This record gives sequence, structure tokens and C-alpha cells, in this order.
Amino acid sequence: MFDAIRKYQRVLLIILLLLIFPAFVFFGVSGYDQFLSDDDSVAKVEGDRITRQAFDQAMRRRLEQLREVLGDQIDASLLDTAEARREILDGLIVERLLAQQADRRHLSVSDAQLRATILEIPGLRKPDGGFDMARYQALLKGQGLTEASFEAQLRRDQILRLLPDAAGAGAWMPGTVVDRLIALQEERRDIRILRLVPRDFAAGVRPTDDQLRKHYDDNASAFETPESASVEYLVLSAEDLARGVSLSEDDLRTYYEQNKARYGAPEQRRASHILIRLEPGAPPAERERAMTRARALAAQARGGADFAALARANSQDPGSAVQGGDLGLFTRDAMVKPFADAAFALKVGEISDVVESDFGLHVIRVSAIQPAGEQPFATVRGAIEAELRRQQAGRQFVEAAEAFTNLVYEQSDSLKPAAERFKLTIRTAPDVERRPSPEAGKSPLAHPRLLAALFADDAVKNRRNTDAIEVGSNTLVAARILEHRPAQRKPFEAVRADVLAQVVERESQRLAREAGEARLKALRGGEAAPSALAPVRTIGRAADPQLPGDTVDAIFRAPASSLPAWVGVTLPDGGYLIAQVLKVAPPTAERVAERRAAYASQLQRLQAQQDVASWLASLKARASIERFESRLAERSERSR
Repeated sequence: MFDAIRKYQRVLLIILLLLIFPAFVFFGVSGYDQFLSDDDSVAKVEGDRITRQAFDQAMRRRLEQLREVLGDQIDASLLDTAEARREILDGLIVERLLAQQADRRHLSVSDAQLRATILEIPGLRKPDGGFDMARYQALLKGQGLTEASFEAQLRRDQILRLLPDAAGAGAWMPGTVVDRLIALQEERRDIRILRLVPRDFAAGVRPTDDQLRKHYDDNASAFETPESASVEYLVLSAEDLARGVSLSEDDLRTYYEQNKARYGAPEQRRASHILIRLEPGAPPAERERAMTRARALAAQARGGADFAALARANSQDPGSAVQGGDLGLFTRDAMVKPFADAAFALKVGEISDVVESDFGLHVIRVSAIQPAGEQPFATVRGAIEAELRRQQAGRQFVEAAEAFTNLVYEQSDSLKPAAERFKLTIRTAPDVERRPSPEAGKSPLAHPRLLAALFADDAVKNRRNTDAIEVGSNTLVAARILEHRPAQRKPFEAVRADVLAQVVERESQRLAREAGEARLKALRGGEAAPSALAPVRTIGRAADPQLPGDTVDAIFRAPASSLPAWVGVTLPDGGYLIAQVLKVAPPTAERVAERRAAYASQLQRLQAQQDVASWLASLKARASIERFESRLAERSERSR
């Protein structure tokens, strides 16, 4: 067939031209190009295309966010579902809608607003309060951004926040609703409880041999030797590549000279403080007492009193009070913002005004200032070497990853070619189970996606390499089975003791639950309260270490109109809990007044979130939106 194609290739070219030329005549070059490029759209918002490239970038950002929270063991396949793809696409659609609304309303962010936002980025202030341009440029260079691209993105992000912020700005919650919620949430109840524990009923369980065998047959998978295999595998990671990177002393010094701003030692200050505790949202009277005391201490310190003696006698910070309030040397970012702002504005020996933070009220005295300065090359040499190794290894990994993936796929009967090509060691593991055991820890062989590929039918039957699976940031693993051991059911006699224990546990739980339900019915019918009830204790709606959440909810659902009331709940361990509700105590008027501001603020935030969500939903409902989710699914299938 290939000989025929070669023989008549001129004829075939003429035929292809005849087929393609009418399309250009009919659609035009631009129309033909648009026809092809439309395949790249994953959605259209009012005719504005969202490209697959934009979607892929959003997917990568989401994965990086998950890794920051959950670590490198996060499975990338979590985002490879229809639900996850739809959620990410919806986010891009909302972002595009907001951009269109901002354009229509001619919203903009002024240069002054942009500068103010940039100045809020930690580390960009000089000791004198000026802007550190060198450090700003070093920050952008480290992220691979230019000033123009970073500032354009920052300006765009601020514009996109303007409309949602405005939509939620009018959130308001009636005072009666706030007070009612406080009354419900701050309510306290006096209770006595009785626990029926399954083990107390175990002695009454006498299962027959037939019952044991039935449990054994009905729960066959619980008595199996799990499926396992002996495997070999290769790991290609940027971390391993970094060890092989060769760096000269000149490379390190050149990088140091080019990035001196990054290796500057920040200004440090040594200060002492006197702390007067004040809880956020404290009642006005309590706040006034604390403020009066703090101001008096500040006045004494400014009047010449020994600051260390004042701190030892009055400070409510147990860690520093015994040291005369001394906090040692610290950088600006080591302290909460109000404290840091005050401390870094003082001269040596000056006493601050009263400063309020989340910890309370502070009176601060600065005793020493260590100016910012450059760290010598010898001090930061190790950090520079590690950074350069990481950068070069990252580039090498990107280049090697595709070749590694192709090689383990194309030569699927052995890992040796890939090992030789990339100078990797083939590792082995004797007992890898389909379901990872807790002992596997952070081993790459514990990754769910790799295990799924390893125990797939083709890999098991034909001993083929798995695909190269991403098991962490810049880490690929390919594996193959050497010996496969299917799951096997253990003989009944070998597991008889385990079967007996399970049956006794199950029946004990049933007996405890039935006894509890019967006792609850009798108590509700008028039976006298048993003497075994625990002493009276008071509980609130907050989490209680002695009571499961479901139990607390049941107790607070009991009607307060007819006390005492009886409540029964099945416990997570299979036991049963009976609670007698004796007294319901609503919060005092003082407590409601004390908590009103905090509750109102929280409810308004929730209402604002709901207002923004409703506004965004109305935007989407009114807009012309086309989704091409099938293209996302097709891409996902091709990438597997």
C-alpha cells in the first residue's frame, strides 16, 4: 500500500488541492482559520471565547492551590472528573462575565490605588518607609514576570473585585434575627446522662457455629489475604536531578551579585512590652477599664519609672513578663501588624502610645535597632546553590518528562531502557497491595492513581509498564509487576477467632441499642430516673469532647416546654446514650449585648456572600453562555 502511495503521490496532492481549494473560496482564509480555531473554545460568554489554554492554566492553578494545602501527595486525578472540570469552567465564565460588566461600566483602578496595593505587599518597604524598587524587581524576576505584566494582572484582579464587593456591601441583618440567633446559640442546658456500653452485653452473646459460618460467608472479603504483587519501579524527579547538577563557584557568585537584594538581612528591633489582656468584642465597660490601666502604665513609663519593673509587676504576657517584658530581636513580619507598625516607628528608648492587637493592649519600648544590611556571600552560599540546583533541575525535568513518558510506553515490557537513558536505579518492592497500607507512608507506591494503573488488567496479565504517573510536584513514576498474587480467602478455622470477635461485637451493639431504646421508652412513660445517671453537668452547643455532635444536637432539639425531657441517641461505637434534660438557661441580657456585635458581623458576612452569589447567578442567567464540556472530556481521555 505504501508503494502505491509513493508511486501516485503527485496525483494524490492534486486531488487534495481540489478538495481544499473550494473551502478557501467559499469561507475565505479568515473564515477557514476561524472554523478551525473554534475547536479550541471550551465556552463562549456573550460571544467571547474561553480557550482551552485558559482552562488548562486554571486547572494548573487549582492543582497548585490544592498542593499548597494538602501537600505533594495530592492526586492530580481529583481534578480529572466531570464535576471538577465543570466547577473550574464555571469559575472562568464568572470571571469573564465580571470583566465584561467592568468594561461596560468603565470601571478602572487608578495608579494611586495600584501603588497603594503594591506597597501593602510584605517586604517592599525600606527601613525609612520608602519603596524598595530593587526588592520589587527581584520579587517579579523570581516569579518570571515583568513590571508591566504583574501590574496589569494586579489592576485586572482589583477591577474584578469591585463589582462583587459592591454587591455585598449592602448586606444587613435585622437586630431581632441577631438576638434570636444569640439566644439559640448561647443557650445552656443542664443534663444527666446514662451510657449503655456494648461490652457490658458481650457476656450474653453465645453465637452458634452456624451463625459464625454465616457471618464468615456473608463477609468473605473481610477474611481475605489482600491482592498483592512484587513490583519494580522507576522514579524521575526534579529532586533527584538536582543532585546531579554541576555548579561552578563563578556561577554562584554571579547569581549572588545579580540578586543581592534578595539576600539582604531585614531590619530587626529589640523591644519590651507590657500587655493588658483584652478579648476582641469585649463589653465597653471592660474595654474602658483595660484602656485606663494601659494608659496609666504608659504615663508611668514616660515619667521615668523602670520599664522592666513595670512589666514584671503588671504585664499579663506570661512569656515575657518575667524577663521585664523583653521580646528579644525580631523582624517586622514576626509580629502582628499593629504591634510591628508601632515598634518600627519608634526610636531607641521611646515609649509608644497604647497599641491594640488581637492579644490585647500593649505599651512598647524599643531598646535597640539592628539596621537592614546585605548578607555576605559566604552566609548565603548554601541557599544560592540550592536555588540554582532547583532551577536547573526543574528545566531538566520538563525536558526529560516527555521522553521518559514516551519511553516507558513504547518499550512497555521493561523499565531497563528508561533506567539506562536517564541513569536511574530500578527499585523493587516485594509486597505492594492494591489498597495502600498505612505503613506505605509517602512512598510513591502508595499513590492511588499509580496503584490503579499497576493493578489494571493489562498490567497484571501482560506484565506491562504502567504509564508515567505524576505522584507529586515534578515527580513521575512508572512501575511493572514481577509477580502477582490474587486475593485469597483464608480458611474458616484459621480466622474463627476473628469471626467470633466480630459477631460478638455486632450482637453486643444490637443488645445495647435495644436495651437503650426500651429504657428510654420506659422513662418517657414515667419510670423513675435510674440511680446510674451521671451527675448534673451544663453544656452548650459548642463541641463537647465527651459528647458526639449528633448527641448534642439531639439534646438541644428536646422541647424546653416540658422538663425534665428524655433523649436517646445511638453512639458511634454502637452503644446507646440516654440524656435527661433538667434545665434550659437562655443567655442573660448582658451576654446578648456582649455578643451582639460579633454575631451581627458574622451574619452580615454570610449575607454578603449570599448576595454576591445571587447577583452572580442572575448575571449568568441573563448572559448568553455556551459550554463545550465534551471538548474537555475529549482532552482528558487523550491525555490518559
